Formats: sequence, C-alpha cells, structure tokens
Amino acid sequence: MNITIFHNSRCSKSRRTLELLNEKGFSPAIVEYLNHPPNAATIKSLLIKLDLKPLELMRPKETIFGELNLSDPGLSDDHLIDAMVEHPILIERPIVVVDEKAVIGRPPENIEALF
Repeated sequence: MNITIFHNSRCSKSRRTLELLNEKGFSPAIVEYLNHPPNAATIKSLLIKLDLKPLELMRPKETIFGELNLSDPGLSDDHLIDAMVEHPILIERPIVVVDEKAVIGRPPENIEALF
C-alpha cells in the first residue's frame, strides 16, 4: 500500500491527519506541497482520484483566490489548475492518497474511507 500526504505543517488539520496515519501504523510519504508544488499532471491525477472539479479543490478564502478572480464561471479547468500550480496555497489540504484513491483530510477522520 502506497500512502502519500500532501501536507502543510502549519495547518492543524494537516498535522492531525498525519498523526492519525501514524497512529494507524502508517509512515506516509510526505509532500510539503508549498515547498514542492505539484505540477499540472499531478493535480489532474489528484482530481481524478478525489472525483472533484478543480474549483472544488481550491481554498476560496485565500487572498490570491479573490485577486485572481478564480470564482469566474468562465474560467476553464486548465486555467484553474494552472493557478494551483502557480499558487499552491490555493490547494485544499491535506490530501491523502492511497494507491488509486484519495481524500481531503478535512476533517482528518475522512481518511477512514481509504482503509
């Protein structure tokens, strides 16, 4: 079983999700996505695993979201994905991937669906 967490150590939900994984005896690969942003292909893969549209993976309360007018319904999925590549702070967190499935750890207990 391959487990990866897209993690932000400053986020309490992300820290708690990682703790839950560790409590279950897992040692996931940790991707500090703010320091190592995923590329467009990775984001597209995550969207498929999460069964989400790009806008659903974004944090609309982030300042940059409003500055870039990302709520504009005329924006393409590719445009939104490019915005997440350029500004990874826009990506909802944490994302836990187990093989071909993924969940957003908000709340952290969402990871139960993966096991």
